[in-house]
Amino acid sequence: MASRDPLDHVGGISFTREALAERLAAVLDPGLTVWGDEAALAHPEAKTAMPAAVLVPLINRPASVTVLFTQRTPHLTDHGGQISFPGGRAEPQDAGPVATALRETEEEIGLPRERVKVIGTLPRYRTVTRFEITPVVGFVEPPFPLVLDQFEVAEVFEVPLVFFLNPAHHESHAYEYMGMLRNYFAMPYQGRFIWGATAGMLMNLYRLLRS
Repeated sequence: MASRDPLDHVGGISFTREALAERLAAVLDPGLTVWGDEAALAHPEAKTAMPAAVLVPLINRPASVTVLFTQRTPHLTDHGGQISFPGGRAEPQDAGPVATALRETEEEIGLPRERVKVIGTLPRYRTVTRFEITPVVGFVEPPFPLVLDQFEVAEVFEVPLVFFLNPAHHESHAYEYMGMLRNYFAMPYQGRFIWGATAGMLMNLYRLLRS
């Protein structure tokens, strides 16, 4: 990571790429803290949440560091059609959340696990769909091959990290779910509605970086 260009501008957090890597290494925790949707944490079945993990891929593009997302196919039972990080539920053979995130990413988009430099994990995020997700943050150096699982992934796209570090792009919404008022974040970007757990995990990344 040789470039020294700032990663943000007026209204957000300013980091060089080197400082970003150092800051992430300092603030990311082992995934022992649980943050999430208020409705999910308060739900009577919260203790039965299924373990899952996602990769938060930070792509070290020449112009800027970007975040890679997947657009899920609309027919999927869980979060069909939504924007998410690559990942999924844990399997018995996984050695832990990092192994789950790297395996699922390789299966979904074909990104080889050896191309990911894992930095650490964000706090676990519990959803109203009864998943407890460990977000694994890793740097990826381009170029890299991608082969999408056409059943699960409609497309992949990237968004500059600076966009999410600017609080002007953070929206808060609410709706009723199972008799409870659910608050959630959204970060719309160029016609794409990034919301729910994905936006919540990005907010956790923002909070940790600015702390």
